Amino acid sequence: MTSILLIGFAVFLAISIPVAVSLGFSSLLAMQVQGTPLILLAQSVFESLDSFSLMAIPFFVLAGNLMQAGGIAQRLVNLANAIVGWVRGGLGSVVVLSTMFFSTMSGSSSATTAAIGSTMIPSMEKKGYPRNFAAAITASSGELGAILPPSIPMIVYALSANVSVASLFLAGVVPGILIGLSLMLVVWIRARVVGFDQVDSITFQQWLGNVGRALADALLALLMPVIILGGIYGGFFTTTEAAVVAVLYALVVGVGIYRELAWRDLLDIFGRSAVTSAIILIIVGFASIFAYLLTVNQVPHKLGEFLTSVSDNPYVFLLMVNLALFLIGMVMETLAAIIILAPILAPAALHFGIDPIHFGAIMIVNLAVGMVTPPVGVNLFVACQVANLRLEQLMRPLMLFLGVLILNILLITYVPALTTWMH
Repeated sequence: MTSILLIGFAVFLAISIPVAVSLGFSSLLAMQVQGTPLILLAQSVFESLDSFSLMAIPFFVLAGNLMQAGGIAQRLVNLANAIVGWVRGGLGSVVVLSTMFFSTMSGSSSATTAAIGSTMIPSMEKKGYPRNFAAAITASSGELGAILPPSIPMIVYALSANVSVASLFLAGVVPGILIGLSLMLVVWIRARVVGFDQVDSITFQQWLGNVGRALADALLALLMPVIILGGIYGGFFTTTEAAVVAVLYALVVGVGIYRELAWRDLLDIFGRSAVTSAIILIIVGFASIFAYLLTVNQVPHKLGEFLTSVSDNPYVFLLMVNLALFLIGMVMETLAAIIILAPILAPAALHFGIDPIHFGAIMIVNLAVGMVTPPVGVNLFVACQVANLRLEQLMRPLMLFLGVLILNILLITYVPALTTWMH
C-alpha cells in the first residue's frame, strides 16, 4: 500500500492537483486498494483537527490581516526605515527588518511577504533596485514568518512531534535573527557592488531623532509581540489564547487608536482570513490521514532502521535529513511536509541523541527555505504577484539569497546552542 500511496501522491502533484487534494486522493486510493474501511478517512481527518492548539492558526491568520489593514504594518516599515534606511542598500535592509518585526505578530510567511512586499517593492524600484531583485529580497525574507515566533508551522510541528510549542518558539528566535542579519549583509554588499540605492549621510543626532519619532509612532505595534510572547512565557495564557489576544489587540489598535481600520472593512478581512485558514486546515487534515497510513505500514520504523544502517554518526544523519528536507521542500507544501515527516524523522533523531527541540528548529528552518524554492515556493508566487513578474524572472537574483539561506541551515544544524540556548 505504501507504494500506491506515494506514487499516487506524486502523480496527482505532477498533474497540478493542489497539495491538499492530492493527499486526500492518494490516501483514498490506497485505502480502497487495501480494503480499509473508508469511514477511517473521515474519522482521522476530524480527529486531527479536533485540537485546542490548532485553533491558534485561524486567529493568528486573522491577526495578521487586521494588522496589515489597520496601519500596524506601515508603522513597522517606517520604524525599520528609520533604523537602517540610512545605510547603502538601506531599503533592502528595511524589507528584511520590517519582515522580522511583522513576523513576530502574524505567524504566516505568505501574509508577511504580501504585507511588506506590497508596500516596499514599488519604493525599492524608485530607488533604482531592479524589480526582480526587490522581489527576491521580499520572498527570501518572508520565510522568517515561519521561523520567528509565533509561527504557524511551529505550532503544527509541535502537535505532530509532541513537543512544547513555547520551547519551539524560543528555538526560532536566534535562527530568525541570524538569517535576517545575513540577508541584510547580502543586500548591503550587492548595493555597494552594483551601485544602487545611494543615500545621503546623516549625523548620529539626526538618526537618533528619526528612530525616536518612528519608535513613538510604532510603539503600540511593537507592544503586540511583547504581549503575545510575554503572556505565553509568563504563563498567563496558552498559545491559542495568545492568538485571540492578538486579534483583540489588533482590532483595538486598528479601529480605536490608529483609526485606519473601518468596521465596514472587517467583513472582507474575516472572509480572506477564513479562506486562508480553511486551506491550511484542509492540508492539516488530509496530511494527517496520509501520515497515519504511512505509520500503519511501518514506514517510520523501516526508515529509522535504514538510516541507522547507513551511519551511526548523528552529523551524517543530520546532513542526510537536511538534503532530503531541502528536496522535499521544493515540491511539497510546508505544513503537509511537517505533518507527514515529523512523526517519521523525530523518533529517528531521538535515536541519534539529537535534542527534539533542536531537530524541530532544523526541520522548520529547512522547510521554510522551501517556501522560496521553485516549483511550489509559496513566497515566490506571492512576490511575483505583487511585483507583476514571471517566476523565471526572479530566479537569477534569488540564487544569491538561497546560497546564504543554505549556509544558515548548516550553521543552525551543527551549532545546537543557537536553538537550545533557553531549553
